[in-house]
Amino acid sequence: MGRAPTGRPTSFDIAYRAGVSQPTVSRALRGEKSVSAETRAKIEAIAAELNYTVDKNASSLRSQRSNTIALLFFEDPTPDRSMINPFFLAMLGSITRACADRGLDLLISFQKMEDDWHVRYQDSHRADGLILLGYGDYTLYRKRLEQLVRQGTCFARWGSVSNDASGVTVGTDNHAAGRLAGRHLIANGRRRIAFLGHADEHYPEFHGRYLGLTAALEEASIAPDAGLQFDAITTEEAGHDAAIALMESGRDFDAIFAGSDLIAIGAMRALAEAGRSVPGDIAVVGFDDIPAASLTTPPLTTVMQDITGAGAALVETLIAQIEGRETAPRKLPGKLVVRASSGAAGE
Repeated sequence: MGRAPTGRPTSFDIAYRAGVSQPTVSRALRGEKSVSAETRAKIEAIAAELNYTVDKNASSLRSQRSNTIALLFFEDPTPDRSMINPFFLAMLGSITRACADRGLDLLISFQKMEDDWHVRYQDSHRADGLILLGYGDYTLYRKRLEQLVRQGTCFARWGSVSNDASGVTVGTDNHAAGRLAGRHLIANGRRRIAFLGHADEHYPEFHGRYLGLTAALEEASIAPDAGLQFDAITTEEAGHDAAIALMESGRDFDAIFAGSDLIAIGAMRALAEAGRSVPGDIAVVGFDDIPAASLTTPPLTTVMQDITGAGAALVETLIAQIEGRETAPRKLPGKLVVRASSGAAGE
């Protein structure tokens, strides 16, 4: 059960005082769930009292691990030079906190999709595993993911949750979230709801949101109109162009559900330029709840993704893989944030 304390604080000293084994102390200080919350709290309190800190170098030598995980951002077209989707930047804080809580270092890297990042990180051994954010066209990205699986690389990604051979994914339940947005617009008297965003296998998250919208329409005995879906990638400019194409199509519509907030913001600009009021003429709902969503005129109703839960889930999923434990895809619920842009006609 331990040994008598020595002059210098060690994990054996903590084990002696806590009445547990030294491996239990190591697992507790790594934040492993195999140690009960009560025991972990006791061990952490003793460690704090002794001013004990984990020797990461020694721990790494024993485990042949770097105690580092790599977060890879992939470039997205943006109006500024960051080339990073603001939603993923917002998620960075929760991933950083989750790593810090588990005593892990986080290596952040920006990648171009055409680069051989999937080979480079496997060969470099700079990190024990990867967290992947952003991907563009999924049909191209999936090939890289499948290669990571074949290589035995530990990785977790944010995206559309599926049970295919592309690794373990954490993501929002896009179908349920899309249905939530659709029900809200229908409850506000809207019947001709357009969807701006790709709705096919190339962009499966958008596709799930679109299918959720059509499910809400069918529940209300409203026939979905495929002619009200217009492709757009996640940029304001794409949303602006899609909204113009929608208006020029001559089709009647009284609401827009956009696949992302950036698309919605671009669409609102196009509507304003055309003299269409929001929400008087057209109600608008976005997706993501990026900081800019509350600053539009009018403020944008949107589906908020669980950024805090996402960061923790991605890190937990990756650690489970690294430690050889069973992992499974995880869906997180979306939450509707109602603001002025989706008000009923006449408000």
